[in-house]
Amino acid sequence: MNHPTQVAAPPAQFNFAQHLIEANAKRGGKIAFIDDHGKLSYRELAQRIPAFAAALVRADIRREERVLLLMHDCNDWPVAFLGAMYAGIVPVAVNTLLTAEDYAYMLQHSLAQSAIVSAALLPTLEAAMKIASHNGGHDVQSLFISNANTALDSSALPENAMHMAHAMAASTTRVAPANTNSDDPGFWLYSSGSTGRPKGTVHTHANPHWTSELYGRNTLQIRESDVCFSAAKLFFAYGLGNSLTFPMSVGATTILMAERPTPDAVFKRWRGEIGATKPTIFFGAPTGYAGMLASPGLPTKQQVALRLASSAGEALPAEIGERFTQHFGVEIVDGIGSTEMLHIFLSNRPGNVRYGTTGWPVPGYEIELRAENGGDVQNGEPGDLYIRGESAALCYWGNRQKSRETFQGAWTKSGDKYVKNTDGTYTYSGRSDDMLKVSGIYVSPFEVESTLMQHAAVLEAAVIGVTDADGLTKTKAYVVLKAGQTATDTELKAFVKDKLAAYKYPRSIEFVNELPKTATGKIQRFKLRERETVGN
Repeated sequence: MNHPTQVAAPPAQFNFAQHLIEANAKRGGKIAFIDDHGKLSYRELAQRIPAFAAALVRADIRREERVLLLMHDCNDWPVAFLGAMYAGIVPVAVNTLLTAEDYAYMLQHSLAQSAIVSAALLPTLEAAMKIASHNGGHDVQSLFISNANTALDSSALPENAMHMAHAMAASTTRVAPANTNSDDPGFWLYSSGSTGRPKGTVHTHANPHWTSELYGRNTLQIRESDVCFSAAKLFFAYGLGNSLTFPMSVGATTILMAERPTPDAVFKRWRGEIGATKPTIFFGAPTGYAGMLASPGLPTKQQVALRLASSAGEALPAEIGERFTQHFGVEIVDGIGSTEMLHIFLSNRPGNVRYGTTGWPVPGYEIELRAENGGDVQNGEPGDLYIRGESAALCYWGNRQKSRETFQGAWTKSGDKYVKNTDGTYTYSGRSDDMLKVSGIYVSPFEVESTLMQHAAVLEAAVIGVTDADGLTKTKAYVVLKAGQTATDTELKAFVKDKLAAYKYPRSIEFVNELPKTATGKIQRFKLRERETVGN
């Protein structure tokens, strides 16, 4: 299959929000977004984005100042995000599952002059604002409330706050799009990170253009007739591409869901029970696919309209991909991206999926594997993954040391370890800080986890290294069993020994009800390591 590699660079003067409005100018009544409460056409979007930009300008928010965007996925989200970019203001999209202390840090770190918040999240944000004001003397000047999913009395609003709808209605004078440059700061995303404070990752106006063209259009081949639905929320780099920049770049439709992506919630959308529109492309993560395949409510192939599925966040175990394809007749295109690169740069391709690998470099990106000393590694040997591509972030805001460690000239260090195979595909070997060296030999936690998950009774597994009495590293597996299933420590050890080299089997196994995860579904192995430290 031919995959174009040539993508025209955006012009030097480039405003991404204006670009999307112009690209969809002839689509008029075509539905752009469907949330739990209604639909939003491309025509309505083209009206609301400049109207909200005018509301921000009227609130005295200036070019390149930051606004915190704390919202559940709904039709107001793209209006708020693109409205800010249209005005040359920088939206800082943040995770909706954090604490007031987390938001207080982000307010102080970003010096956000305003905040756009879902009504249901307003109490948490107000608590964060009090903490930020007390700790650093930073005060948010204005609030815009999205009440698409929650009724909110205007008389109960905090000082300097107003509904988004009212703010847009009051915007009688339209503002022109800001004359931003393609390399100007466009928006921030905070990296989830496995430890420490989240890092404010600064992306340009051009970056979503590159990911939309290189991956959304040329690799996944999303088209205007598609209906996209993502389990990953809009505040994640993965979800932002899946639900906003990719579909809008080709004029497709997106289904947005405010609630958690449980199997039942996903299945309702797959069957078209909300919005009466069935998705043709679904974007998920490995843990979500495992949960759906184990769910008694799994729809039949005839009940859904899927033509393609995508996976990212963690490497997809081959067994999950094969079972999904067997059930639905649809491929899961597994890839790896990062907040720093904005979206996926290494991926399988529709019609050319090799389960158990992360596929090939996305055309337009270069990949290198490097040894710990910076030298080359041979095929079949694990190395640190470096990426070169146009969608790399500018920096981590206010963190020069981490910026230097990650953004090394034209190359970005991902923090992942990979193995290059003889056919040009790459196989995930774990995070750089998760790789285990047992008896002097590298062991990939993911390889052991994937093997454990092939057992009929295992739903999820996480493998870490623990230090024994002799100071040597041994592997330990935390295992979650499927509902109603049983398995023993001895049985699972023998199962792994039968499939992998003998030194790779987990020396100990602990059965747990659930594994610690980030909001994106990534297993937090560092928490399991902390648990072992406390236990000793």
